[in-house]
Amino acid sequence: MVTAINPVGPGAQPTKYAVAISTTGASTPGLVTFVDFSGDTVLITATIGVDPYYLALSSDGTTGYTLNRDTTVNSFDISTSLLSTNVNQTTLLSGANPVSILPLSTHTYAVEPGRSAVADLTGVPPKLNQEFGPVANGTYMVGINGAPRVYALGADSSGNGQAYTIETATNTFEPTPIAIGKNPVYGVMTADAKRVFVMNKGDGTVSVINAQTNLLDTIPGTGNTYIPVGTNPVWADFAPTRNELVVANAGNGTTPGTVSIISIPLCSATALPTNPNCDPNNPVDSTQFGTVLATVPVGINPVMVAVLQDGTRAYVANAGDPSLPCAATAVPGVSTTCSVSVINLTSNTVTATIPSLPDTGTTGSTCATATTKTVCGHPAWIAATTGTPAGKVYVTSLDSSNMSIIRTDVDAIDTTIPLQGKGVSVRVTAP
Repeated sequence: MVTAINPVGPGAQPTKYAVAISTTGASTPGLVTFVDFSGDTVLITATIGVDPYYLALSSDGTTGYTLNRDTTVNSFDISTSLLSTNVNQTTLLSGANPVSILPLSTHTYAVEPGRSAVADLTGVPPKLNQEFGPVANGTYMVGINGAPRVYALGADSSGNGQAYTIETATNTFEPTPIAIGKNPVYGVMTADAKRVFVMNKGDGTVSVINAQTNLLDTIPGTGNTYIPVGTNPVWADFAPTRNELVVANAGNGTTPGTVSIISIPLCSATALPTNPNCDPNNPVDSTQFGTVLATVPVGINPVMVAVLQDGTRAYVANAGDPSLPCAATAVPGVSTTCSVSVINLTSNTVTATIPSLPDTGTTGSTCATATTKTVCGHPAWIAATTGTPAGKVYVTSLDSSNMSIIRTDVDAIDTTIPLQGKGVSVRVTAP
């Protein structure tokens, strides 16, 4: 007797998506596109608000939010059955000009520099509940779901940075800000909600806020409340398995920038028997906290960095000189190099550089149809996700309607996805 045994294939890829928004013009509706991680196929495209410019996802990856030029906020389910009619829309007060939105479980906060305020949105779909303020020259909203407090970043008329606290348990605003560095533009909070790192573009530093005490940290061995990095830090991402912060420094925008790799461990539970100061509920910084482990040269005008959460590599979007077209070999005053740099986080070196070409629409000469595919246009947004046997890195550009997808096993362009509009931003539903 012979009994047939069905072959066992490889394990299925996890269900996750890349969510991209694109613009079709300054006065026309934008689009949101869901791309399947495992098959690199477009699953759904829906119409959203006029000229979208910012995208955020809820912490569980089930809901998307966009800010649009017509002072509206869209919210929508991350679902392959999404229709344009299912996209919710909220209108903010006149002149709000929001620049960043942070969705939490019960409240969603949007920084409104046009009104020197933070909008507090509640409900499903989110509606304006109240405004907090004043928040001068707001730039970004920092926090994670479940954090005891979150922060609105801004600056006074001289550029002196300010971080305003919102206590999430009571939904109350602290009017006295924490003084941080010059011209803060971006911030990230650790997954345990214990530390906030703020990129101060104006003075080349990173401020560290202890979110448990709501005070600035003093960096061990320095006496400073900041970490010096490169010129014009603009973005950062965590390598959590390595206890590192990876910071993109834009430089002057026309010459190569850098990436600063910073050690950020806190004292651990294993240190408790010998270190009575190590409180697991409010751990102190370890002795090497804030040490810049490496400064890695990358491409021209790095604007964003995305780290694989297994801690192996970081991918840096080098936008190039925005006033010049991208080219494989730059001609001074005529063209600029644009690229994605791949950094090995073990050796802290660039191991690959993926070039970018213009999206001209001419068959055989564009980024998408060249013999060796390249990134399309000036890279403006980048998102990374792990996977087996390969993760994916998604790159959008404001001057291209193609989204480029990099496979992380070969660090090369695998395919491009048409977005039907100029690519604004992309996020992934799981890291």
